[in-house]
Amino acid sequence: MIAGDDVVGAEILQKAASGERLNAPEIEALYHLPLPDVAAAAHELRLTRRDPDVVTFLIDRNINYTNICNVGCNFCAFYRTRRQSDSYTLDYDQISAKITELEAVGGTRILMQGGVNPELGLDYYTGLLRHIKAHHPGIRIDAFSPEEVLFMERSFGLSLDELLDTLIAAGLDGLPGAGGEILEDDVRKKAAPARIRSEDWFRIIDAAQRKGLYTIATMVIGFGESYAQRTRHLLKIREQQDRANALYGGNGFSGFAMWTLQTEHTRLHGRAPGATAHEYLQQLAVARIALDNLPNIQASWPGQGFKVAQASLYYGANDLGSTMMEENVVSAAGGHGRHKATVRELIRIAVDAGFTPAIRNSRFQIIEWPEVGAYLDHAEANPEAERAVGAAG
Repeated sequence: MIAGDDVVGAEILQKAASGERLNAPEIEALYHLPLPDVAAAAHELRLTRRDPDVVTFLIDRNINYTNICNVGCNFCAFYRTRRQSDSYTLDYDQISAKITELEAVGGTRILMQGGVNPELGLDYYTGLLRHIKAHHPGIRIDAFSPEEVLFMERSFGLSLDELLDTLIAAGLDGLPGAGGEILEDDVRKKAAPARIRSEDWFRIIDAAQRKGLYTIATMVIGFGESYAQRTRHLLKIREQQDRANALYGGNGFSGFAMWTLQTEHTRLHGRAPGATAHEYLQQLAVARIALDNLPNIQASWPGQGFKVAQASLYYGANDLGSTMMEENVVSAAGGHGRHKATVRELIRIAVDAGFTPAIRNSRFQIIEWPEVGAYLDHAEANPEAERAVGAAG
């Protein structure tokens, strides 16, 4: 970098650290600056936008109600056709049993998604929501990604508003942010030709936010996308957040979650570059700076491992995501090898990084301050018990 570029870079970082909004060229320039400098600016913003002493996490479970899917994304190792012997669709009692296990460990939310299964009718979805609310009234249901909602809209003869109203009446509390990946259609067409396009993704998210549903913004890097495309993805998220804040009483994205593409068992293996831990931390820091209207940034321990997730707390993240009692999609593609965590493990990550851990709900509201000493002392005295809890979720 030549001297003139150094001056410009310093000016951009100073502007970022002061909380001023960066434009597209300035955001893209961050990728070319020394990562420690970008991280320092991101961490300073994290300390001012959220409680500087606290790191939060959620106790929840991912439930994949079916793995039958007709979209066939090249980066997915989870989906099956209906003719494959290991395809499945869970019945209500099977799903209820999973939720009961979550309730036993203090969980408050399920993230429920599946493949786009053409064999399922609207009654399956509404009946499932009603069943969960009747048998597990204390559990929040964030279910059905924009991809699944698009399938329902096209299949069941309802407008988007009618469909969402029907699902809300049955018990839906929020929509997951899955299906975002990189919200640039040139990238999406190469990675998954039949995948939901960015226009529909935002149309469905916007309608959900308008109706008061919880939503979260997401990003996956490693498809071979350019820095300019990553920048445009962030700007589209920021623009939607501005819209929700202005029009929907602030009911925008509750947080931002980002992870790296896992391709080991997919058709993209060897064809997409993926992303390194360095790139992950860089992108996290850039996201903290660019998304000036989105206060909560998650660290991804399932995709990166505990050590990188801990480092993320100094690259802009203020949250450790969730215990993820069950996870099937990322783990099917390869991942880091750890796809569930105990409360003790997430407490340890936060404490060892110098923060106070807190348990939150899906809207990032703190609901419990765990007794740190009791958790850590018990874990150290009873390592076998720690592993047993990990096996259960």
